[in-house]
Amino acid sequence: MKKLFATLVCMVALMAVSLTAKADNERALPVTQFPQTAQQFIKQNFANQKVVISKVETDFLEKVYVVIFSNGDNVEFYRDGEWKEIECKYSQVPAGAVPSFISKYVSENYPDAKIISLDKDKGDKEYEVKLSTRWELKFDFKGNLIDLEND
Repeated sequence: MKKLFATLVCMVALMAVSLTAKADNERALPVTQFPQTAQQFIKQNFANQKVVISKVETDFLEKVYVVIFSNGDNVEFYRDGEWKEIECKYSQVPAGAVPSFISKYVSENYPDAKIISLDKDKGDKEYEVKLSTRWELKFDFKGNLIDLEND
């Protein structure tokens, strides 16, 4: 009975390890093989940037396309090619990528701030915005401000 139990434990452990190895899969992928929506977004908003890394990351439930530019900016895309996260630590998120209600709110309330990060969460239906002034704003998809923090 102990041998059977030990064998079962070993089998379960091996299955867990193999599933984990398959779950965290990351591989290089040229931008030309990203979804068309993602390719178009990059052309419209980062045309002057040089791509240094482009890859796809997959796990059990999600596939994310990632592009990193030579200046440190990076963009993540959902499986359908819609942008998920834009980070521009040393510059600012391109104006064309920012929803108009966010641009308007930031320009009216933080005129000297730059948007350095923009995160779109489809599940929670909200945007998280980080400003150069260390303010973090959250908006719902309807444009309502729902949270405000200062780091």
